[in-house]
Amino acid sequence: MTTDHVEPAVPGGECEREPDPSDSLRTFGAVVQALREHAGLSRVQFGELVRYSKHTVESVELGRRMPDASFVERAEEALGNTGALRHSARFLTRGDAGLAAWFRRWARLERTAVSLGTYECRLVPGLLQSEGYARAVFETRIPPLSGEQMEAQVAARMERQGLIRELPNTSFSFVMEECIVQRPLGGEHVLRDQLDHILDLARLRNVSVQVMPTRTVSHEGLDGPLALLETPEGRSLAYSEGQESGRLIADPKQAAVLHRRYATLRAQALTPHDSVGLLERIRGEL
Repeated sequence: MTTDHVEPAVPGGECEREPDPSDSLRTFGAVVQALREHAGLSRVQFGELVRYSKHTVESVELGRRMPDASFVERAEEALGNTGALRHSARFLTRGDAGLAAWFRRWARLERTAVSLGTYECRLVPGLLQSEGYARAVFETRIPPLSGEQMEAQVAARMERQGLIRELPNTSFSFVMEECIVQRPLGGEHVLRDQLDHILDLARLRNVSVQVMPTRTVSHEGLDGPLALLETPEGRSLAYSEGQESGRLIADPKQAAVLHRRYATLRAQALTPHDSVGLLERIRGEL
């Protein structure tokens, strides 16, 4: 990958189809469901035992979500402690269900990146979204999503967020517009949870969150959202996304320009410390 590569969104074409869950996730989910039903538990009852929502249980059982270690351990204890789930969980591989076709390549690159940077002017960056906020985002989608599509999208977004804690040696940087954290998307209760979620992640050593104030006289991000990463080999890549499309930018000269823009954007935004203070003030006013 040495030149720009564009994965077009062709209506009804190959690039528009979402991939199926991986076989290992589907098999693991089927085993969980079989054991749960054998124990005579509904998804709601089982969710209470493992301390996960009914939606999460459903997503795991349908192979749409990678179960984390806590889910596996609690499910083992709730379903007989046979060791079957612990053993089979070792062979799970991630699927890409719920990720847009044009985004899948970037998502794979994220998993091995040594640094990631994101600028957003539209909504909270996906890696920082709470489940309630993500659900509110997908509920506004036109054309509307079916219930199954909605759960797949939310599950994929929550699964992708695991990167932040799974990659403690990777630096994550986020710059977002002040208007984003002022907009009560989904209602004020959703915004409160979302702000709490951002503040929790901002306390991690490998995460930097900055807010671009609305009243600013200098702004390097006027060309729109931007995502950047550095590979273990030291290559700089960028990703630009628009409506129903996305573009991976691998040309070294173009990627270098975008990395310089992002560096300037970070200098123009509030410092991480001041950004956290602003987020806390907004949260306190809700």
